[in-house]
Amino acid sequence: MANNIQAIRGMHDVLPDQTPLWQYAEHIIRDVLGAYGYSEIRLPILEKTELFKRSIGEVTDIVEKEMYTFEDRNGDSLTLRPEGTAGCLRACLEHGLLHNQVHRLWYYGPMYRHERPQKGRYRQFIQLGVETYGMEGPDIDAELILIMERLWKRLGIRDKVRLQLNSLGTIEERLAYRETLVSYFQANITALDEDSIRRLSSNPLRILDTKNPAMQQVVSNAPALMDFLGAESLQHFNGLTTTLDSLGISYEINTRLVRGLDYYSKTVFEWVTDELGSQGTVCAGGRYDGLIGQLGGKPNFAVGFAMGIERLLALVETLDNIPVARSVDVFMIRVGEAAEREGLRFAEAIRDAVPTLKLQLNCGGGSFKSQFKKADKSGAEYAIIIGDDEASQGEVSIKPLRGVGEQQTLSQALAMDFLQKFSS
Repeated sequence: MANNIQAIRGMHDVLPDQTPLWQYAEHIIRDVLGAYGYSEIRLPILEKTELFKRSIGEVTDIVEKEMYTFEDRNGDSLTLRPEGTAGCLRACLEHGLLHNQVHRLWYYGPMYRHERPQKGRYRQFIQLGVETYGMEGPDIDAELILIMERLWKRLGIRDKVRLQLNSLGTIEERLAYRETLVSYFQANITALDEDSIRRLSSNPLRILDTKNPAMQQVVSNAPALMDFLGAESLQHFNGLTTTLDSLGISYEINTRLVRGLDYYSKTVFEWVTDELGSQGTVCAGGRYDGLIGQLGGKPNFAVGFAMGIERLLALVETLDNIPVARSVDVFMIRVGEAAEREGLRFAEAIRDAVPTLKLQLNCGGGSFKSQFKKADKSGAEYAIIIGDDEASQGEVSIKPLRGVGEQQTLSQALAMDFLQKFSS
């Protein structure tokens, strides 16, 4: 017998007993973004490889090691999107959305990176991305942070995350800093690991983000980018921190915080946690004003953030109580030929009258005992029981499956009233 085909390594299934938690978080995400006036944009999973090379940078780990890239039948190089910012901006430029306009957008869906799978990190992962265009001041940076602050509170995990801030300044300021940083690391090259030595010529700022414990001393003594910022960059950063202070939003300034993508400038931020081991970053973002011109558009302002949903849900699962909605509210048991027909009709009448009720109907027959076991296993709060006698008299029995209460026999009209009150 042939072996069963299994999922590709690093690409996981979300099973029915797990989807209520996903739906719970997705509902809150939509509510929060809607409260701030953000609009959803839906983007292709496949893009031209050149898009990511031009936006992310050819000497980044993502482009060099992690992208799923292939040649299609026309000979074009295509890539499964490793992140969403480049595709979102490509869509806005292609459809003329940035011409004298401001936009607040969000997207949600799978991204792909060929990296080592581990807890909360997969090769296919679901990401929420939020992007804004056309707004220069630090107030829009603050708004994005406020969105996350509200989301953490709604999910009940505000005390499990903390905000870190930094500024990467302008490209010119960063180039001046880069020269000093490279000189410093070259003078201390014996303290660098192999990966950092490779980054020294390609992306030296990423050395600051190393997780190697043996390098923490040399990194902590490195020059700080904040010391190289000009008046405009400092004014922007101070405007953001002053706003957060006035709103009572706590934060830490982390001068070693950098982004792995080349297109960031000025504000960068991360929400981090100690609850998930080494995978401490839950949400990351910042300003990337230079990317629009880099992709061929007229220079403009842009800032956004992205968050992996698997990691978010891993954090939510550390809570003692998660208010996840039931998949089934009421389970209908039908015993007898007449009851089969009448139960089907009454179930549809219930769905018409109480559209918010989740009613599951037993199908495929079975004894009362076997159907009752299904009702209990469904997680429903109540069972509706219809036998041939109840069907002939226009009645049903309602039995509580959770908590206290006695089974009662009611007319269908009174049963409908009961279900409407239960669902409200």
